[in-house]
Amino acid sequence: MTDPALLISPADAPMTPAPYRVRSRVQENRDSATLCLEPLKDALRAPQPGEFMMLYAFGVGEVAISVSGDPTVTDGTITHTIRAVGAVSRALHDAPVGTVVGVRGPFGTTWGLAEAVGRDLVMVAGGVGLCPLRPAVLGALAHRQDYGRIVLIAGARSQADFLFAGELDTWTADPRIEVHLTVDVPVQGWPGEIGFVTEPLHRLALNPDRTTAFLCGPEPMMRSAGEALLDKGIAPSDIRVSLERTMQCGIGWCGHCQLGPLLLCLDGPVVGYDVARPLLAVKEL
Repeated sequence: MTDPALLISPADAPMTPAPYRVRSRVQENRDSATLCLEPLKDALRAPQPGEFMMLYAFGVGEVAISVSGDPTVTDGTITHTIRAVGAVSRALHDAPVGTVVGVRGPFGTTWGLAEAVGRDLVMVAGGVGLCPLRPAVLGALAHRQDYGRIVLIAGARSQADFLFAGELDTWTADPRIEVHLTVDVPVQGWPGEIGFVTEPLHRLALNPDRTTAFLCGPEPMMRSAGEALLDKGIAPSDIRVSLERTMQCGIGWCGHCQLGPLLLCLDGPVVGYDVARPLLAVKEL
């Protein structure tokens, strides 16, 4: 068997994984863990907020995982928050410090933070949808002077299900960002809001001419949030959503991630709501 540490990822071999080692592992909640991966050889290009990588658990398989790390980090590491929902994601989720995994990428489109400079930002996350949005939050805060109002709305089934709990506490106390946390199932002592993410979103007073929105979570949530933003006068092209389909190659070869006319590994995962809205309206597409 080939030693994983000997694998390389030349630019002309996009299907060849580069070896990365788990530097650190943080258990976020009962089924999600954050892994910081460091390169064993040359580092891949630093991913941008919204992009994804293909992660390979040797002997198990490969899966697409969004990047959840700080985009200002420049030490070559890549950070992913992984929910254990299948054999591959379980193997990656359970990987202890020192485990070598294969990494390909980065792939896909970004949230478009650069295009949103000078505008207000509204980010809406449902459940693990906070993972792809975390880099956008950190990137915006790192260049706070470039943006107007920054709002984060994050929802989870219960308080125990929130990801990045310590960071959410920090952001909640940070006057540079407005944070709304809401849960479906409250417990005694929960200080936040109760209900779907659309409830605080409906209450927000927004300037439609200068607001850009990023949405990530279950598709019904993104549809509801997208429609709520349209009702506030925000243009569909100023609303960006992260779509998920089965991605097996990351480079448009296999076609497994097709959504209507889109190949999401190339045309997404982040697309404008003007593009996504008619596609999400088709049942079982």
